[in-house]
Amino acid sequence: MPAKNFHVRQAAVSALRAWAKGHDYAESLIDRHAQRRNLSSADRGLLQAILFGVLRHRRLLDHWIGALRKGKLDAETRDILRVGLCQLLILNLPDHAAVNETVEVGKASVRALINAVLRQAIERRSELLEKLEELPAAELHSHPDWLAKRWSSALGKREAIALMEWNNQPAETFFRINPLATIPESLPGNAVDGALGFYQLTGKLPNELLASGAIYIQDPATRHAVELLDPKDGERILDACAAPGGKAFLIAAACGSAGQLTCTDSNEKRMPRLRANLERLHCGEAELAVHDWAEPPPTKWIGAFDAILLDVPCSNTGVIRRRVDVRWRLQPQSIEEINQIQRRILEHAALCLTENGRLVYSTCSIEAEENELMVKNFLAEHPEFQLNSSRTVLPFRDSSDGAYAARLDRIAQL
Repeated sequence: MPAKNFHVRQAAVSALRAWAKGHDYAESLIDRHAQRRNLSSADRGLLQAILFGVLRHRRLLDHWIGALRKGKLDAETRDILRVGLCQLLILNLPDHAAVNETVEVGKASVRALINAVLRQAIERRSELLEKLEELPAAELHSHPDWLAKRWSSALGKREAIALMEWNNQPAETFFRINPLATIPESLPGNAVDGALGFYQLTGKLPNELLASGAIYIQDPATRHAVELLDPKDGERILDACAAPGGKAFLIAAACGSAGQLTCTDSNEKRMPRLRANLERLHCGEAELAVHDWAEPPPTKWIGAFDAILLDVPCSNTGVIRRRVDVRWRLQPQSIEEINQIQRRILEHAALCLTENGRLVYSTCSIEAEENELMVKNFLAEHPEFQLNSSRTVLPFRDSSDGAYAARLDRIAQL
C-alpha cells in the first residue's frame, strides 16, 4: 500500500519531468499537479516546497548525487534522487518519510538503488554538509557559471554571493491595501517601512480580503516605477505592458480612479485576467486594448498621453527568488536578445507622449544593459528627452524584489 504522502513526491517528480521538457513554468506546474491529484492545502504546500527546493538547489543536489552514486543515471531516476536529497539535506524533513515515500515513486527496477543512495545520504549527512565550503560559489548556490561570473564582475564577489544566497531563500508574501475599496479595520500583516500601504503577510492568505479587492498581493518593489511616474487625476495615462495589472492598480490608486487610464498588453490571452483583476480592484473603468509595442503604435495614440508607464519584458534577474527556474532558462545570449525588443518598445512608446509628457521605463532586472545602459543609449539618440530621476533596487540590499525605474521627461521644443 502506498505511503501516506507518496502522491506528493510523485507529483514533484512528474512536475520536474514536465519542467525539464520545457512544458511550463514551475508555478504553473504546481497548480496543475495539485489540481490533478486533488491535493489538500498542506500537501500543495509540501509539493511547492519540494519542487522549488529542487530547482533552487539543482547543481548542489547533483553534486551530492555524484558523491553518493558513481555511474550513469536515467533522467527520471536522477529527478527522484533530487527530490529525496532535497527533503533530507535542504528541507530537513523526517528521514523515514523522505526515504520511504520517495522510493515508492521509482520503478521497481530502481527502487533498491534509490533506497541505497538516500540511506547513504543519511549516514554521511555530516560529511556532505561539512564539505560544502570547498565548493565553488556558483555550484554551492546553484547558479549557472556564466551568471555568477557576470554578477561578480558587475557587483563584486561578495555581493554576487549575497545575491545568490538571497535567490535561494523562500520569498515572503507582501500585499498592498486598496484605497479605492473599503479598508478593513485589521490587516493580516506588518507594515513595510518606507513603503506606504504595503504589508508583509503574517499567517494564511486572507481569501475574503483578496476576493473583495481590499488588498492585492504585490511586492513593495513595484511601487518605485509608479512613484517616479507621479500620476495625477485628470491626466491621460498609459500602462503599456499592463498584465496582470499590479502597477495599473497603483496608478489608479494614486489618481483616485482608473477613468483616464489605458492598459495594453501584447498577449490577448492575458487580457481576461487583467480585466478581472482591475474589476476586482475597483479599476474596471480603465480602457483595455491589445497591442504589441515592439510594433509601431496606432495613429490615435501618437502624442496622446501625459504619462506612460513602460514596464518592459526583461530577463527577470531581479525576481529569481520568486521565479525559481529563471536561472536555468536564461542563456548568455538572452539579455542581448531581450535588449533589442526593449529598445523597440521604448522607441514606439515614446512617440505617444504629449509635448511635455513623461515616461517611466522599468524592469524587474538588475542587468545594466537592460537598465542604465538602455536609458543612456536612448537619451544619446533623443535630445528631446532628459533623465529626471532613476532608482535601482538590489534584492539582498533592499530586502525586496530587484527592480529598476527611470523617469524620462520630454522637453518642449522651441
